[in-house]
Amino acid sequence: MRSTFGGLEISKRSLFAHQAALTTTGHNVANANTKGYSRQIVNLVASRPIEAPGYMRSSAPGQLGQGVEYKSISRIREQFLDDQFRNENKALGSWSIRQDTLEKIEAIINEPSETGIRTVIDKFWKAWSDFSKDPENIDGRKIVRESAMTLADGFNDVSRRLTDLSADLTENIQVKANQINTITQAVAKLNSEIQRVEGLGDNANDLRDQRDLLVDDLSKIVNIDVIETETGYDILMGGISLVAGHTFTDVDSGILESALASGDLTAGEVHGMLLSRDQFVTSYLKELDIMANTIANGKVTITIPAGSVLPDNTTIGGVTYTGAARTLTSDLTVEVDGLNGLHQLGYNFENTDGAPVFFTSKDGGPITAANMQLNVDIQNNANLIASSLRTSGTPESVVRGNNTAALLLSQLRDSKYTFDLGGGTTTSNTVDDYFRSVIGQLGIQANEANRQTTNQQMLVEQVDARRLSVSGVSLDEEMTNMIKFQHAYNAAARAMTTFDEMLDKVINSMGVVGR
Repeated sequence: MRSTFGGLEISKRSLFAHQAALTTTGHNVANANTKGYSRQIVNLVASRPIEAPGYMRSSAPGQLGQGVEYKSISRIREQFLDDQFRNENKALGSWSIRQDTLEKIEAIINEPSETGIRTVIDKFWKAWSDFSKDPENIDGRKIVRESAMTLADGFNDVSRRLTDLSADLTENIQVKANQINTITQAVAKLNSEIQRVEGLGDNANDLRDQRDLLVDDLSKIVNIDVIETETGYDILMGGISLVAGHTFTDVDSGILESALASGDLTAGEVHGMLLSRDQFVTSYLKELDIMANTIANGKVTITIPAGSVLPDNTTIGGVTYTGAARTLTSDLTVEVDGLNGLHQLGYNFENTDGAPVFFTSKDGGPITAANMQLNVDIQNNANLIASSLRTSGTPESVVRGNNTAALLLSQLRDSKYTFDLGGGTTTSNTVDDYFRSVIGQLGIQANEANRQTTNQQMLVEQVDARRLSVSGVSLDEEMTNMIKFQHAYNAAARAMTTFDEMLDKVINSMGVVGR
């Protein structure tokens, strides 16, 4: 004989199971816009059936079903897509930082523009050209002085801003190190909590979502490999362990720089910051230093016209000029040390023994973009600027109307300097062409960074879209499930009412005949 109350038990199980399904559906809907959330499903299974009771064995065909139960609540997640997302995300992190840095360098150098270094250099040479037309005009000397000070200030300013950018990148590397430590500490703590919860037989779905979201964020900062073990996630950056079960390893900027050198750090935002600082910013600082020093002291070939008078005891090309030999009888083609060397061959209004050095450094060391300045004496007295290469009379006096020195100095604009690139490497070019090549290189690098960043962004979005198609919450689907589970719940409730009516008939209506 079948159990009289078995139907009530089956209906009860159905009510509980579909109530759980409805609750889970509501949880999905509530978290439809929660970042990192994976939709959850209730795994419904048929309850264990029983044989129909009998004296010896069941005489009824089949077994008696006992309704439905929910075995577990699981999240929908595909590990392969997670790994693919993190792999693309690390490359995006690196290229996006490089793109941002190069854009900042472009803004600092600001070429082509009406206010950039190139314009300042053009105005400097133009000032010399205008001055050579009227060397006795004191206003022309002052304009040369002001344009030279503006040129030095321009180099100083660009160098300072690039140095500040380098310092900002260094500071941000430590900020990212702190962010890594915060994430790895949280992951280690979640590993412990997830192990505790799942040790009791439950699925820690929401905790796993939180952990995966943290790992996604970490994958953009540095390259990582994630291995799931019994104690949770083990996270490696190359050969460096960041998380091992319930423990994590603190990192700082020094460790990250060492990881780059050892090959453990190969991608991510920190990788992009280190490359940007040590390659891009450092490279363009060096280019500016080379330009500044070359303008002042770089080897350049000039032709001094016949009739020019060199300062006494001047040594050029290994030859010392003194006495009557100071007056050139023919054109002299020689190599001088940049604008400084040529300026010292000329005469100003106050000296017959040659003019002072034109550009100097603020700290007394080699001239760089950061320390370049116009000679302080010339800043205080524009009459010290050389314009003449002629003297006459006894005692000797400067021919003030002569413009040979000023003309030669203005022609340096189109002269080819020898640029010392370091490491024994040199190149010959005009200042304008050299600077143009630097700007061209910057443009190519910036375009490449933009292209790579755009491509990586598309790849990350594509993988994330695929991941969302699997793990994301579809409100239409959830509404459909809600209706389905609601109908099942109502049907179970109706079945329970039916069983209740049957029992009421048996209990209260049977056996009353003849009373």
